[in-house]
Amino acid sequence: MSAAQSVMVVEDNDEDFETVVEAARRTGIPHRLHRATSGGECLGMLQASVQSHSPLPALLLLDLNTPGDDGRDALRLIKTSSQLRAIPTVVLSTSANPRDVDFCYAMHANAYHTKPVSHPAHLKIMQDIFSYWLNCALLPSGPLREKP
Repeated sequence: MSAAQSVMVVEDNDEDFETVVEAARRTGIPHRLHRATSGGECLGMLQASVQSHSPLPALLLLDLNTPGDDGRDALRLIKTSSQLRAIPTVVLSTSANPRDVDFCYAMHANAYHTKPVSHPAHLKIMQDIFSYWLNCALLPSGPLREKP
């Protein structure tokens, strides 16, 4: 694994983001965490990586309900982009609404998890996500970029 590998976390809630940071530390993942607080900010960061030919995140953790351009907008654009769609995308939401779940899978999200209300349960889910996606799953070797 290259030292440049990262995880992008789209999360507007500071407490939820701190739980992600704690889970990453406890899981022992060496990936850097990059935070965006909205879907629009996430898209801007990803497009900047594409334009500069920088490494894309190894994993994207996406909150659906963020201010402005929310996670739904970001998910739709990421999974329809030939340059971004290979990024494993795990949706995290307080919503267990079947319409949200169905929408995310229709947009090719790789997984959908509801955020538990209790900190210990949320921490456990995040540790499981990091452990599975960054230690067990075989991920794409790099960005799939279109030839000019």
